[in-house]
Amino acid sequence: MSEPAENDTATPPPETTFQVRIKATWRDSGQLIAMLVLVVASAGFVGSGLIRGAGTGSAVFVVLGALGLVVFGAGLLGAFGKLLGRRPLLELTDEGVRRPARWPMPRSGDRLLPWSRVTAMAAVRRGMAGTRRGEQDFLVFLPSGELLEMARTAERPQLIALTLPDVPATAEAAAWCFEVERGWDVPLKEVVVQARRRHEIPVVDRRKK
Repeated sequence: MSEPAENDTATPPPETTFQVRIKATWRDSGQLIAMLVLVVASAGFVGSGLIRGAGTGSAVFVVLGALGLVVFGAGLLGAFGKLLGRRPLLELTDEGVRRPARWPMPRSGDRLLPWSRVTAMAAVRRGMAGTRRGEQDFLVFLPSGELLEMARTAERPQLIALTLPDVPATAEAAAWCFEVERGWDVPLKEVVVQARRRHEIPVVDRRKK
């Protein structure tokens, strides 16, 4: 009996994942330190109130301190997770487009849009140059042909709907809209390249039209 061919027992290559993260900045470190200071101050309020003993003033100190511990403690946890956890904002896998759950939610809450449902990608721009907020770019994965046609033909003001989850006609696209932040650790062009390596789809760039 002949031995099985080598290809018959070969294991498939592992799934490749391309991740987009926000780069850590000194501003993030400053937020962490500020939250830590506020938590310590809140604990001081509680301690001061307890030391003073019974009385209206002591009760006020304890209540304010406790509220501060809850509010600033949550802020400290969020700042700590953002700085050290650095969970991806976007993942491109062989299965599809994955939106990881926000830290500290478990990764079991991730959402996945299979490539079979991705019709196209669109780059759109929201806002106005010269204003306080300025212009902001978005990358949208379009899950239907109707939305692709809208991305191609709609006037630029109408394209904003693709980024708004409270518009029923485009809510499906808004769920897969990613804000292109300056802190991304990879450029938008590379994200598009990596997506098309996994699923050949058209790209509609409406940022200047």
